[in-house]
Amino acid sequence: MNWWDDVMHRAVAEVVLVGALTGLIGVQVVVRRLSFFTMALTHATFPGVVAASIVGVNLLLGGVVTGAVVALGVAALTRRRGQDAAASTGVLVSGGFALGAALVATQSGFSRDLSSFLVGSILTVSAPDLVVTAGALAVVALVLLVCARPLRYTGFDPAGARAAGMRAGVWDVVLLLTIVLVVVTVVPAVGTILALSLIVAPAAAARLWSDRPAVVTGLAVVFGVASGLAGLYASSRWNVAAGASISLAATAVLVVSWGLRRVVPA
Repeated sequence: MNWWDDVMHRAVAEVVLVGALTGLIGVQVVVRRLSFFTMALTHATFPGVVAASIVGVNLLLGGVVTGAVVALGVAALTRRRGQDAAASTGVLVSGGFALGAALVATQSGFSRDLSSFLVGSILTVSAPDLVVTAGALAVVALVLLVCARPLRYTGFDPAGARAAGMRAGVWDVVLLLTIVLVVVTVVPAVGTILALSLIVAPAAAARLWSDRPAVVTGLAVVFGVASGLAGLYASSRWNVAAGASISLAATAVLVVSWGLRRVVPA
């Protein structure tokens, strides 16, 4: 039997890829304090998924389009004088979710099962899903590597970056769209409801152990992969939902790291 024909083998490969992917982008999310935006983005993909389901196209395609629209909308609104980023995000997300609910209401007997999109279904990933996740990981890693300096500069000192001739708004959009790609990619594994924990918790735990970007990123990837593998093992061992197990494992990594840092000297 081919290695890829085994359901658990594919699930293990997927959690490793997803753990690395969320660990990489999670550092940017935590450092830039974009957790609320990321949480909102996981919900903002809902109307795109519903629309894609209605017209019969790939659900992830609908999520990407909606997520990109929200990201660009947030970037545009926050550049207006006096406009708060959290308020802009909240307005766009609530409007988008309302649109999704309205689309569902217009379809009599709407039968497409969207529960896996909400809580994930990592045990049903296919070989093409693994290819998509691996491709997303390669793209995100390349973007963060090539754009490391401008992203760091505009994130920590936007005024200085503008004075140096950098277009902070452009780099903000690059980062937001990268987060969109990650969110939409990991949704099939852990769902929209649980994606935030896997993106934020490993990076937040890594941040407790170091201030050096390279070290934090490496630890976040390790913690992300470990959370995925531990959650998958718990799921198979005790017959609980895989997405929930992975989310709880990521949360446990953060709690344990926080506890150890209180007793271990820096």
